[in-house]
Amino acid sequence: MSTSIALVDPTMSDYYDYTIDATPCYKDNVKELASKFLPPLYLVVFITGLLGNAMVVLILTKYNRLKTMTNIYLLNLAVSDLLFLITLPFWIHYELRRDWVFGNAMCKLLSGLYYMGLYSEIFFIILLTVDRYLAIVHAVFAIRIRKVVPSIITSIITWSVAFLASLPDIIFTRAQHEFFYHTCSPHFPYETERMWQQFQALKLNILGLILPLLFMIICYTGILKILLRRRSKKKWKSVKLIFVIMVIFFLFWTPYNLTVLVSAFQDSFFTPECEKSKQLDLAIQVTEVIAFTHCCVNPVIYAFVGERFQKYLSHFVHNHIAVHLCKHIPSFLRDRLERASSLSPSTGEQDLSVEF
Repeated sequence: MSTSIALVDPTMSDYYDYTIDATPCYKDNVKELASKFLPPLYLVVFITGLLGNAMVVLILTKYNRLKTMTNIYLLNLAVSDLLFLITLPFWIHYELRRDWVFGNAMCKLLSGLYYMGLYSEIFFIILLTVDRYLAIVHAVFAIRIRKVVPSIITSIITWSVAFLASLPDIIFTRAQHEFFYHTCSPHFPYETERMWQQFQALKLNILGLILPLLFMIICYTGILKILLRRRSKKKWKSVKLIFVIMVIFFLFWTPYNLTVLVSAFQDSFFTPECEKSKQLDLAIQVTEVIAFTHCCVNPVIYAFVGERFQKYLSHFVHNHIAVHLCKHIPSFLRDRLERASSLSPSTGEQDLSVEF
């Protein structure tokens, strides 16, 4: 039986294993696979996610929808995704070059934005769930609390908590020259390296899996009791969007969270072997791609589930995109587009609906 020691690979931020019995575990095939397939996948995620979330922000601000707690949280959720997304081009470049060329300050900044985007998204999904719970289960109290000012205050607090959750990653992540390359990766103190890796994995799973799951069970149990007792189509619709957002979040992020946890505690789960270590690295790469894809999914959910969002999106496309195409299309299509663009979605406030 051999014990493995994690050494930093000078070409990437990943690890290769080197056993005490002097048997190296090379992972060049895993790294070559990553550098070949990850950049184009991340590029697709970046483009679609940037366009989708920018459209959400644009519609919420342009149509003056920031008058309810729900929409303020949805705006912050889109901003969280955008923070996460703007770091992707730099990681794409890093994967392609296998060399960090942006310096230590950018390494810390981008790592901070990456984790702030991740943790703030988790927290705003929790807040959206609590918001639905208050609106349906404690409707009288919700009338007093679900105002713009409390929404802004809780948003500021949420961003502050997300920053605190990201602080260890900002502190320990740095650019470092190793052999012939520069890396941008976490560098924990040698004496406590394994402890910090396990702490980070536990933090990710507690904040990103256990905590939102706990809120989801508590809040939706209360919501279902009310909905089953007082059948209301309007209230069912008001829950649908937030419920789908939370379920999709779990589907995309849970495999990655659990894989990171197994990786951090792999010595407790199985005997360290080169082939198992390679399989675990590959599993992290695959689940990470799935998790990253989530940041371009929320706008798709709004488009398919959010009825009010569909109306605003249609109105925006007709008035700001389609009208510019009228010069290049037949007259009968032009007439239809002009009639459609003259229809404006209702601007009336909603009390329980969350479709913008």
